[in-house]
Amino acid sequence: MAILPRALPTAVVLPVAATAAGLLVGVGLVAATGASVREAVAAFWDGMAGSPFAFGASINRAVALTLVGLGFIFANRANLTNVGAEGQLAVGGIAATALALHGAERLPLGLAVAVPLAGGALAGALWGGIAGLLRVRRGTNEVISTLLLTFIALLMVYGSVQSENLLRQPMTSAATLPESLEIPVRTRLPTLLADPSSPLHVGVVLATLATLGVGLVLVKTAFGVRLRAVGFNEVAARRAGIRDGRLVVVALLVAGGLGGLAGAIMIQGEQYILKAGFTSGYGFDGLVVGLLARGSAAGVVAGAVLFGFLRSGGLSMEISAGVPAAVIVVIQGLIVIAVAGSAILAPGRDTR
Repeated sequence: MAILPRALPTAVVLPVAATAAGLLVGVGLVAATGASVREAVAAFWDGMAGSPFAFGASINRAVALTLVGLGFIFANRANLTNVGAEGQLAVGGIAATALALHGAERLPLGLAVAVPLAGGALAGALWGGIAGLLRVRRGTNEVISTLLLTFIALLMVYGSVQSENLLRQPMTSAATLPESLEIPVRTRLPTLLADPSSPLHVGVVLATLATLGVGLVLVKTAFGVRLRAVGFNEVAARRAGIRDGRLVVVALLVAGGLGGLAGAIMIQGEQYILKAGFTSGYGFDGLVVGLLARGSAAGVVAGAVLFGFLRSGGLSMEISAGVPAAVIVVIQGLIVIAVAGSAILAPGRDTR
């Protein structure tokens, strides 16, 4: 009993200290570029949380990262590595946009919002489920299949916004951009705050519920125990009567569904249009969040908030203080390395 009170602060303090160290090294890099450190820090803060808009935008970014990270740790509990979240985001965004533009607006109550969200989640689950079936039926490594499916999904986004027969807006001139029409107002996620300048939307509620759900399933249910058993030893789990093939498919279905939901939220909560590149690397950042979380749903939230605020602050530094984008990426990498390295000093325990 005496170990837990000491272990918990250590598990919290070490990542925080590592993050602070990474940021300090980042400040040195900013100074090395010749930019004003004071202006860069001020711009970073303003972009991260300096206004209701900045704070809300940072949390909205963290929502998508949270869902992707949760999907990663869910699959990883069964010793599966889902690296295809970028593709799952993409197909989720396609489905949500298609449903929002073609009929969802006319649905009663909150279904105008819920149906595109559900469609995005189902599309992402289908994309993850394909990789699961390939793993079970053909023995295809899920790292390869999810990665290749990502390339297909990104090309599907590109194709969808290039053809007027699909989702491209009608061309009125040569300057018409290859993107969809804006989704109707009724299909957009409601905001949470009365302040009209804050973009914070109900996606944060969905992410909170998803975090609680994933955490409870992995830690408190028999299903979570079965996933863990399969992750430790598929052969032993099979001999114990656990249907490992079904669990593999379900794990990747859930991971893909969370990624697809994140893609739908990005469209319905902030961007409102589908265009090539709308995923902006959130799937890969969410993968890093899941890796750093070490199987913990709470760790996913902490990592997602960190990366969400870093994204917002980094964009502001680049625009307002003239800090090169490459430096911002390096700073993020330093923080990842520092946090991952701090795990070596943390109390040893398997979090799968």
